[in-house]
Amino acid sequence: MALANKKLYTITALIVILAIALATVAWLVLTYNSLVRENEKVDSQWAQVQNQYQRKIDLIPTLVSTVGAYQQFEASTLTNITQLRTQWMNATTTEDQVNVTNQLDSQLATIIVTYENYPELQSITAVRDLIYELTGTENRISVERMRYNEYVQDFNAHIKSFPASFVAGWGDFEEREYYQSPNAPPPP
Repeated sequence: MALANKKLYTITALIVILAIALATVAWLVLTYNSLVRENEKVDSQWAQVQNQYQRKIDLIPTLVSTVGAYQQFEASTLTNITQLRTQWMNATTTEDQVNVTNQLDSQLATIIVTYENYPELQSITAVRDLIYELTGTENRISVERMRYNEYVQDFNAHIKSFPASFVAGWGDFEEREYYQSPNAPPPP
């Protein structure tokens, strides 16, 4: 009888150990897969930001050719915008694209201020429509950047949370950077 109890105890112990091992492996797999999904969401959302930037970049040749005919717009501003467009298209990293976009925004703001200061420009349909299109695109970019930062926040919180932080370290998941506007205060 004692031998039967010992065998039963051994089998029960092995089943418990096996169940714990399987639960641990299942948890590791599920956590790893959720980190992969969140990382992909961040990448996908950044692609959406890039799509909206591309929309803006595609508007620039039409904007330059349309406003170039009016003396109120400085030729150097239009030249800078064209050069920045080329730099953005040739940028190889996200950081380079963001830096060029920030410079481009500054130059485009000059055009918008000029447009707002000259009522006769506001009466020209082609210029007005391009300015509206550009403004709408800026709004789309803002929304996509906000969503991107939300996904980055979720991902970063997950990889820092216990016990997922162990899986994040093991799986080489690194904290992602937020999109920072050049005029925004530095992160805490």
